[in-house]
Amino acid sequence: MKMVLAIIQPPKLDAVKAALDKIEVLRMTVTEVQGFGQQRGKTATYRGHEYQTKLLRKILLEIVVNDDFVQRTIDAIVAVARTGPEGNIGDGKIFVVPALEAIQINDGARGPGAV
Repeated sequence: MKMVLAIIQPPKLDAVKAALDKIEVLRMTVTEVQGFGQQRGKTATYRGHEYQTKLLRKILLEIVVNDDFVQRTIDAIVAVARTGPEGNIGDGKIFVVPALEAIQINDGARGPGAV
């Protein structure tokens, strides 16, 4: 089992959920987060005053999948979260980390069957 952590732009959430639904990845946790990478924030204007925004709004998807679903999950996210054919800075990142165990609370099922 692996946990796929995907940080994406908020407008891409519905498209990513639809792409994951097509490959039968039906369970995920969605969290609104803030952060920055290469973008380093942005400059905005409010009532004629310019100000610097250091943290940008993003969406964090936490998806636990069995090993045979890892690559297709990554491919589905990349295909729809990328802006333009070659992508842009700020499109996001994907991290894959081991999920040592999954336990379903309602019936105590463990392992890949609990995912």
